[in-house]
Amino acid sequence: MESVTESTASLYLIPSLLGDTADPFAVLPTTVIERVRTLRFFVVENAKSTRRFLKLLDHPTPLQQLSINELPRSEQRAALEEGLLDPIQHGNSIGLISEAGLPCIADPGYGLVAAAHAAHIPIEPLVGPSSLLLALMASGLCGQRFTFHGYLPHEREARHAALKEWEAARNYTHIFIETPYRTKKLSAELLDVLNPSTILSVALDLTLPSQQIHRAPVREWRVDSFLIRDVPAVFVLGSENL
Repeated sequence: MESVTESTASLYLIPSLLGDTADPFAVLPTTVIERVRTLRFFVVENAKSTRRFLKLLDHPTPLQQLSINELPRSEQRAALEEGLLDPIQHGNSIGLISEAGLPCIADPGYGLVAAAHAAHIPIEPLVGPSSLLLALMASGLCGQRFTFHGYLPHEREARHAALKEWEAARNYTHIFIETPYRTKKLSAELLDVLNPSTILSVALDLTLPSQQIHRAPVREWRVDSFLIRDVPAVFVLGSENL
């Protein structure tokens, strides 16, 4: 793929909603919605959810006339992702959309962005919701030094060892996630593994009407009535001594 040197076409990194019940016009800036409505080419994590998202934004072009290509899952990712940028050679901007939240943040797409940089294609990150940052903001824990760990290890012993290691690193706030169907089970497990004085914050369904955020020392979680449900959640743990 040749480098783009004289083109106004860009790769737009488009934030999507954090759940189907979110109101896009309450969550996304008007300028972002307007930009998305001008694009006809998209590279996405999931085509089905993207079509639903574009329909919510009342995209003026019929969905069947839009070019919506999914990010590759194969080992030959770099070559395939570079080919996905070809429309820019013809002056067509592309929107990169992940299934929820921001592209490339705990979601795929960074390879496409790297390929765009290599081809000297302008990158335009757009403003939108990030469940990780929203959960950190709402946790009341230190946001000066924090680490995102992604998913916990699958094996129980490795998972407990990781939690203890993070808990001991008291100079940092630690953020991690779990698959929605394990949210309730993991929450109970955390109360058995973590020190009673450790601060634990859990944010559920951020930006949705069902949003819940609760933060307390682990010892108080044991008697608290906060309802944990098997839904998308972000866990934040740390110390008040930062």
